[in-house]
Amino acid sequence: MTAAAQVATPGSAPATAAGTLLDVVAEGQVNRVPDIATIRAGVVTQGGTAAEALAANAREMASVLAALKAAGIAARDIQTATISLNPQYRYGDNQPPVITGYQASNSVSVKFRDIARSGAILDALVKQGANQIDGPNLSIEAIDAATDAARVDAIKRARARAELYAGALGMRVVRIVSVSEAMDGGAPGPVPQMMVRAEAKDATQLVPGEQQVGASVRVRFLLN
Repeated sequence: MTAAAQVATPGSAPATAAGTLLDVVAEGQVNRVPDIATIRAGVVTQGGTAAEALAANAREMASVLAALKAAGIAARDIQTATISLNPQYRYGDNQPPVITGYQASNSVSVKFRDIARSGAILDALVKQGANQIDGPNLSIEAIDAATDAARVDAIKRARARAELYAGALGMRVVRIVSVSEAMDGGAPGPVPQMMVRAEAKDATQLVPGEQQVGASVRVRFLLN
């Protein structure tokens, strides 16, 4: 866990009858391994007419949804993301565009609560007709607990920095006057990777890495 602290400008640390006020802004961070992966999977189909494109898409998407259910993905973790139908055109010189067919697209956002299994499930979806996959977006389920840990770290850093300045000034920290939460001090974690193999015998792998969760606090101390 790391953090940084800053002393506010001299104008914000005025002397009082009881002592000197010191403002410290401290940033605390903790690292956590993401345990939820959200991936968008869908089907793109073509047809000579709009109805044909939609019908083909519906058939393929039904197989994808059935595969998700068979893999044990709960209904609450599957949500329709996009549905679209667009004409396809042929363009010629000095000629108006001509519709040659239609393209239908349907995708769902799937939340995988077991990242280790998500690659194998994606492979199963592709076998069932999914030909459009985007993601992953990795997140931490217990984000509130991680943020609280970062807040505790930030307070500890602020206190340590206040003690440092008090010692340098030949003073001591009497008490905390006020505490407020500033902007999130956490730096973004590394970009997650989804490794897709070209050969069918190889499995798709998700590498979760770590994410940083941060919190920033502003603490006013009384020194004398």
